[in-house]
Amino acid sequence: MLRNISYNNSKIRSEINHLVGSPFTILKRIKIGGVGSPKYIISQTDSKINNLLNLDNNINQCNIEIRPKGIIISFRSLLETYALTIPFYKLKMFKGKSNEYSIYKDEYFIKVVAKKNNEHEFIKKINKFKLSN
Repeated sequence: MLRNISYNNSKIRSEINHLVGSPFTILKRIKIGGVGSPKYIISQTDSKINNLLNLDNNINQCNIEIRPKGIIISFRSLLETYALTIPFYKLKMFKGKSNEYSIYKDEYFIKVVAKKNNEHEFIKKINKFKLSN
């Protein structure tokens, strides 16, 4: 589900929490070594997300957050923040070219470029969470 999360809307927050779980506690975040990714450069997306990203001339980048039952991919367009929530049972990830990862959920997809070692390690961490859940 793709939602605008720029504003503090309790209905959208509860939808996201229902779909991918509530955020981890501080102790759990420290125990698993962090739940937020470094910034990834977006190389390609589906038409819905692409229409949002084409509204401005900034570099298209995103962050990924791990939740107990899924992930949230967030990106900015103009002055708005959007989140694509993906539960683990709908998450499909593929490694394309040497540094490109494709993340799919139903009709949505995002291809990100991972250049640094910590970016590759975070993708591996997502895969471990997906296997354990």
